[in-house]
Amino acid sequence: MNLSTPAASLVIAAALAAMTGGCAMTPSASDFATTVSAAGRMSGDYERDAVRKPAEVLAFSRIGPGKTVFEMEAGSGYYTELFSRAVGASGAITMQSPKEFERFYKEALETRLKDNRLANVKVSWSTFDKLEAADGSVDVVTWFQGPHEMWCKAACGNVPMGDAAGAFKEAARILKPGGYLIVMDHVAPAGTPATSGNDTHRIDPAIVKPMIAAAGFTLEEESKMLANPADDYAKGVFDPEVQGKTDQFLLRYRKQ
Repeated sequence: MNLSTPAASLVIAAALAAMTGGCAMTPSASDFATTVSAAGRMSGDYERDAVRKPAEVLAFSRIGPGKTVFEMEAGSGYYTELFSRAVGASGAITMQSPKEFERFYKEALETRLKDNRLANVKVSWSTFDKLEAADGSVDVVTWFQGPHEMWCKAACGNVPMGDAAGAFKEAARILKPGGYLIVMDHVAPAGTPATSGNDTHRIDPAIVKPMIAAAGFTLEEESKMLANPADDYAKGVFDPEVQGKTDQFLLRYRKQ
């Protein structure tokens, strides 16, 4: 399977070249329109696009042709597939999760990766503070809807996650100098204790931001593209009334 159309790769490559060449231009959602709309994605993925805004997220994440991406807590691979298309045959994606999470999406993941349909993707099972990648080998690390898991205990079957601060230090370790860490998660109200990661699968961004900074990252941009102030923060993210419609924070950090 072609991982991305030639036209899409040229558009994205031009945008990334302009960005890295010191020009004011940066990738925009329109650069990834073909990546998102192209035929061949898995059944059900297209229906999730309206609320997940993947073209906008890809542009924000600075992902493009030839990039090496390490996707923490990749799940069944909704974003993995888009990353795979965006980086093309010259790029590489590692999708990571704790091995114990596999049972939640084993069949869906097997279907997505069947017959080597995403040839530039490999799977890595590990805790979040022991990532399987060499020092300074990755262009972009993403952690989407995941940091709250570091405080998810009984609700997650007491799965070993690793150390929260250590997870962000690991992201810094595997990133190249100047590489990007992109963090997205479900918002818990300001002042909410970290135990919300277990109780509602949400986290107050004020809890993770100091940890990320302490790991050697500088906040470059905070986006409101996935914000929803109408969210009912008292409900867990899997409650049918809010599922797929939660207020989410989206942060782009750069390794110092």
